[in-house]
This record gives sequence, structure tokens and C-alpha cells, in this order.
Amino acid sequence: MAGVQTDPTRAPVAFGERALPRLARELRDPEPLTRRRALASLCDLVHDPERAYQAVSQGCMEQLKDLLQDSDLSVRTQTSELLHLLAAHSVGRQALLSGGLLPPLSSLLDEPSASCRRSVHRALSRLALLPAGAEAMLPLVPRLLLKLREEEEEEEEEKQEQEVQEEEEVRVLLLSTLSRCVRRDARPALACGGVAALGRQLAHRSAHVRREAAAAMMAISVPVEGKQQVCEEAVLPVLVALLSDGDAEVQANAAGTIMNTAVITRGKLQCLELDVLPLLLGLVSEEQEEGEEEEKRKRRRAVVVYSLRALASLAEAPAARRLLLQHLPLLRRRSGAEGEEGGEEEEVRRAARTAVRVVTWTP
Repeated sequence: MAGVQTDPTRAPVAFGERALPRLARELRDPEPLTRRRALASLCDLVHDPERAYQAVSQGCMEQLKDLLQDSDLSVRTQTSELLHLLAAHSVGRQALLSGGLLPPLSSLLDEPSASCRRSVHRALSRLALLPAGAEAMLPLVPRLLLKLREEEEEEEEEKQEQEVQEEEEVRVLLLSTLSRCVRRDARPALACGGVAALGRQLAHRSAHVRREAAAAMMAISVPVEGKQQVCEEAVLPVLVALLSDGDAEVQANAAGTIMNTAVITRGKLQCLELDVLPLLLGLVSEEQEEGEEEEKRKRRRAVVVYSLRALASLAEAPAARRLLLQHLPLLRRRSGAEGEEGGEEEEVRRAARTAVRVVTWTP
């Protein structure tokens, strides 16, 4: 009878409750191959939330903290992959933060191994899902923006399709992490050229990159300094072009940034010079399709709400108000009594009513 086939890249896993203690012992083995095999087996196990909880509760995080600084590159790479998998679970994210693993994990952002760096970005993106995680990463924002610039420089080199896809994933993860950090506090990003760095990503060929870049831009344009930098860095022409993007989420985030920026006088004037009103009115006039998926409906609703709020801000300018007075029937239809109060469309109706009040206001 043929012998049992075993995977030489993984450590044999003991049965039941003995599995994790044995693998934890092997993580301390002086032989790098043994440590790598134990990490590979742990990666297989922690997809299960119960196993992930056991790994955390049995003290594996302290060992992983040490392995992030291991002399063997493959061990560091597999450790970052394991932390990315653990960060898929709430208990893992909490343990990453409370166990002080963020500094050694972020130190691997400059590793020579692309797979290691990718795993680090995946873990950081998941960690940023926690408000406390995004808060803890605020000191990393300047470094993340620097990595974003490095990704731009590397994009100019000729690469295989697989490499291009992997680099695109890293860029999306970077932007997603930055977006969540900026929502917590935009000041670190604003202090080191965040608006300009994000603005360069808005015209990327990938809709995924444009989507995350526009979301981060919307977040960074909330404070007054952010609005001013959007005007100074000539980002508004790109955002106006994105109102015609084929991706509804890109459109929504672009409209949201315009909505934020139009609050200040300089933002209003630049938007009007770019002839944004017809584009915003076109988005407001779009109706949802019958049988449209719920996720698509939400994205389309966001486009309409942000466009209406942008119109309300722009209507404070006399020239814009005169033009919008000609489109009152559309705004009133959006704010009207169709359907019941409340529900999903109420946000659209409220935004439209605000726009109507501003447009029809007389001193």
C-alpha cells in the first residue's frame, strides 16, 4: 500500500487541541525550515475563526512579533502573510494592535520581497478597518504617501501582466489604508502633500485605483485646508472629468469632493469656471433602473445626493443661481411628495429640498 503523502512545506498538524501548542513550539525552533513549515500550517488553520481565536489566546502573537524581525526573509514573509490572515478576524485585528505588532509589521514595507510587502499592505488595510487601527496608523501616513510615490515611479518600468496586477493591488490597498486614516485625521496627509499625491491617482487606468483615490480625496477635502489644497493643486478639473466616469462609485466620490470644495468661495469660482453645473444636473436627472441591484442603487443614490448638495453650495453664487432657476422643475421633482416620507429615498429628497431653498432664496 502506498505511504501517506505529506506536504514538505508544512509542519504535520497534531489532532484537536494539541495542534496549536505544537506549532507554537516549532515557531521557536532554531532551524528556519521548521519555522517556515510551522507558519505555513498556521496560515492554513487560521482561516477558521475558532482557530484564529485559539492562536491569539494561546500567546502566538508575541512569537509572531519576534518572527517579523527574523533573520530569514522567507520567515518574515510568511509571518506577514499569517498576520494578514489573522487580521481578517476582529480578534486578530485587536490582538495586532494591543500586542504592539504594528511597528515591526510596518518596518517590512521596504522589504525586497514583493510578496512580503503585499502581505504587509493587506494586513494594514484590514487593520485600518478598526477606528483604533486607523488612529494608530496616523504616524505612518507620511511613509504610506512616500510608498505611493514609489509605486508611481515603478509603474513606468516595463513589466509582465502578473506584476502589473500585483502592483495595482498594492496601490489599491495603499489608497484604501490612507483613505481610512485620513477620515480619522486629515492633518498628517495635508502636511506632506497628500492632495497632490492623491490627485495623481485620479486618472489611473484602473477603476479600482480611481475609486479608492477619489474616496481618499473626498475625505481629505473635509477640513478647510483640504479644500484650499484641492483648489491650489488643480485637482478640480480631474474631478469634474470623473463625473462622467463609467464607475458610479468614482462618480459619487468625485461629486462628494466637489461638494466639499464648493463650500469655500475659491472652490465655487473654480467649479463654475469648469462649467460643472450641467454635469451635476445630468447626474441628478438620472433615474434608477427597474430591477437594479441593491448595491448599484446605493451607489447611484450617493451620486445624486452629493450632486444635489454640490448644487446647493454652488447656488450661493448669483451666476449659478440664475442658471439653476431654469432647472427648478427637476429639483422640485427630486424633492417632491412622490412616495412616503422616510425610507431610502428620503436622503435624496432632503438634499433636493435644500437645493430648492437655496436656489429660490431672496434677500
